Amino acid sequence: MDNPTPNGTRGIADQLAIIVATGLGSGFSPIAPGTCGSFLGILLILLLSRLDVRGGPRRLVFFVLVSLISAAGIWAATRAERIFERKDPPSVVIDEIVGQLLTFGLIFKHPRFLLLLLGFIFFRFFDIVKPFPIRRLERVPLGFGIVLDDLAAGFYASLMLVVLEMYWPNLS
Repeated sequence: MDNPTPNGTRGIADQLAIIVATGLGSGFSPIAPGTCGSFLGILLILLLSRLDVRGGPRRLVFFVLVSLISAAGIWAATRAERIFERKDPPSVVIDEIVGQLLTFGLIFKHPRFLLLLLGFIFFRFFDIVKPFPIRRLERVPLGFGIVLDDLAAGFYASLMLVVLEMYWPNLS
């Protein structure tokens, strides 16, 4: 039986890694922890979309934030694998959070409910189905593989939203 609780956390760095890796504990949800992490990503995109930065700098600020969160997620996921004593533990959801953020990276404005819903569905679809090369990215060692496959799923979902918005401009 899978034990969702961390084993042998030693210090503040391990505790911080667990907080980050589990998305403030949302990864400990007994039902669909990855989906809970994705919902946290949606909440974060709503918060970030309210930044008062206009035009190109807004997108740059967003991608810098996604990059920083991804880097923190790679560090935390790497430590979490050691702490949980298993590869890609289900309670590690920082990857879903950054993947969900990247889903909205090419749109990034005040998203409407329908856009959020479609982005959520597209991201979860690509995260679960793992089309080429996503499954290969999972095999990259340590936290890199945990995070990279979800970033790829987020990129695919983002492309889907861009295509939809081209034909349905009122979507966003």
